[in-house]
Amino acid sequence: MDVGSSRARPAPRRGSLLRETVIILLSALVLSWLIKTFLVQAFFIPSASMEDTLVEGDRVMVSRLVPDAFDVHRGDVVVFKDPGSWLPPYVAPDRGPVGNAVTSAMTFVGLLPQDTGEHLIKRVIGTPGDRVVCCDAQGRVSVNGQPIDETYIKPGSVPSQDPFDVVVPEGMLFVMGDNRQHSADSRYNTGKPGGGFVPISNVVGTAFVKVWPLSDLTLMRNPGDVFAEVPEP
Repeated sequence: MDVGSSRARPAPRRGSLLRETVIILLSALVLSWLIKTFLVQAFFIPSASMEDTLVEGDRVMVSRLVPDAFDVHRGDVVVFKDPGSWLPPYVAPDRGPVGNAVTSAMTFVGLLPQDTGEHLIKRVIGTPGDRVVCCDAQGRVSVNGQPIDETYIKPGSVPSQDPFDVVVPEGMLFVMGDNRQHSADSRYNTGKPGGGFVPISNVVGTAFVKVWPLSDLTLMRNPGDVFAEVPEP
């Protein structure tokens, strides 16, 4: 009889178990970083400028396949880097040396939402070559001569309390918040770098799902019907 077959297998060494755990954790962090860098990233909504579509404190997931892999379209909600002085100077909260290091590391790998210090979120109204005008006799925004009925605007808001007439330059976007009377968007940054337009190269991605609070988990679809009749420039 092979007495060796009845013996219990030796327990894995503690060092081996620890090494495997470290490898799994590092692999998970690398995978999270790759997803954040090339596919999706979480962002925190810092203000009321996109109400009622998004409210302050919401978290959204942003597809980083835009604008590199796919075009940006009218109606998309995009996260973009500040083109220049749209935002006031940002002072990050001090969580202490350990807290700051942990927060930075978790944000870097994508386990925490990107901070809002240099990013904004608005809706694309005009793409390169578009002429965007407000307002017509019914108070509506027009794109390339076609008035649009903006179903996403916050109830009680008007398309714009101030008139404007702009042509979007090549490589740029014209953006507005859904809460029009509380949004410092393209209309009010004409005297800053870019003339109020957002370089497409500044776009981080397109918001495609609201993930927090969980009770409001929602896919964010492009309101294509709003712009369906808009002709090309």
